[in-house]
Amino acid sequence: MAQTNNLGLSRNDYKGGKSTLCPGCGHDSIANQIISMAYELGIEQHNLIKMSGIGCSSKTPAYFLGRSHGFNALHGRMPSVVTGALMGNHTLKCVAVSGDGDTGSIGIGQFKHAIRRNIPFVYIIENNGVYGLTKGQFSATADEGQYLKYYGKNELPPIDLALEAIIGGATFVARSFSGDAKQVQALLQAAIRHQGIAVLDIISPCVTFNNAETSTKSYPYGKEHQISLHDIEIVSSGYVHEQQEITIEDYPENEVIQVQMHDGTVIQLKKLGQDHDPRNRMQAIQVLEQAQREQLFVTGLIYYEEPRPTLAQLENVTDTPLAKLKPEQLRPSRQQLADVMADFR
Repeated sequence: MAQTNNLGLSRNDYKGGKSTLCPGCGHDSIANQIISMAYELGIEQHNLIKMSGIGCSSKTPAYFLGRSHGFNALHGRMPSVVTGALMGNHTLKCVAVSGDGDTGSIGIGQFKHAIRRNIPFVYIIENNGVYGLTKGQFSATADEGQYLKYYGKNELPPIDLALEAIIGGATFVARSFSGDAKQVQALLQAAIRHQGIAVLDIISPCVTFNNAETSTKSYPYGKEHQISLHDIEIVSSGYVHEQQEITIEDYPENEVIQVQMHDGTVIQLKKLGQDHDPRNRMQAIQVLEQAQREQLFVTGLIYYEEPRPTLAQLENVTDTPLAKLKPEQLRPSRQQLADVMADFR
């Protein structure tokens, strides 16, 4: 008999359709970890929406959480669709999948403004450095000096989307490697609990167009050069009623620190030879800039701070989701309209 979670569902109940991606694609590994995350946490699929834009990465919501509602948006426009959906029903959880092209090129403006507005969803960037759906052209995250047979040499420096997220004001920013299932799973579990936008830049190799060992987005490079900032473990605890500022003290190498989130979850971080404090914004920026200069592949929770108000909170959206209000509650009366118009005279 299949093992079940607290909802009485098996892991198979969280699967979607059969993947049509290339065999060995890193995106399938990420989809499998999303399935495991939702199963382990006992998420009710009808309370979670899955969103995407355009590209190989944006096909993947079809492959996980088959009982969830989803929307495949236009190229680069996924964040605005998520914004509308979560303003209409702020009780929903959302996992959105994008790619380095969908986010770093045509969607860079929407990416930055979703962060600025602090829309509360998990923003996953499946980053492979190429446009795999259109035969492997360089993307905005491709390595400077990289050479591809059919497209020549890339002369432009890459955009670091994790760095852009921190500068833009995201309060949860992480980087991982699709081949590191344990780390991806831990980061997903932490991200889905975060009360604000959580950006996960996951290097996800394109085995067809960009898997040469010289590429920092390839599977061989990732396996050989990955430097984890820390071990990550999620520990559940009771609900925390009072929300106080989350602070941590400096802690020595190879010792464990606990970062408590507002739902009672505890993230345990263990330093692995890297003097990195994820609560230090300037240090997080410096770590990413050094990694880019030296072509280091650092992974883990790069930056975390106390969640700031979401857009729905700033706009004083009603406790009852707008999508569940009755027509008479949404439609102002003749007198109310007259009062509003009178204010503008």
